[in-house]
Amino acid sequence: MTKTLSIIVAIAEDYGIGYNNKLLAHLSTDLKHFKSMTTGHTVVMGRNTWISLPNRPLKDRKNIVVTNKENELFEGATTVYSIGEALANFPEDGESFIIGGAMIYNQFFSFANKLYVTHMHKVFEADTFFPEIKTEEWTVESKSEIFNDEISGINFQYVTYLRNN
Repeated sequence: MTKTLSIIVAIAEDYGIGYNNKLLAHLSTDLKHFKSMTTGHTVVMGRNTWISLPNRPLKDRKNIVVTNKENELFEGATTVYSIGEALANFPEDGESFIIGGAMIYNQFFSFANKLYVTHMHKVFEADTFFPEIKTEEWTVESKSEIFNDEISGINFQYVTYLRNN
């Protein structure tokens, strides 16, 4: 097995991912999908994402929090102060997941081998955005059917992208 650095994210049609440090939508099926994908793996997040979690640390995962605030520590997580330090904490084999927020996605985007994207077929008011997924850099590995969240009425689809070599 080799080391895989994956990003997992839910994005709106305009690449919006959040507003006021909150997710744009709470899709129950997608949250379960996120949990099933990341359980048993290392997850990396920024301090704001950590703070926004309702329950910390994320259970049954190695939690790494990246912060630029010297001496800041997060109970139940490995605290790192740079992208390089985060990369050094990834296991040698297996898959690690970047889970947000926007600054962390941007900083790790060029290192990622794989993207797990929940495409929400809607535009929301957003103040944070995901980097553009360019077809010359990424190839679609798989696409799910389009699902509908009965509570919100939002249509969404899971798409997995692989980085072109």
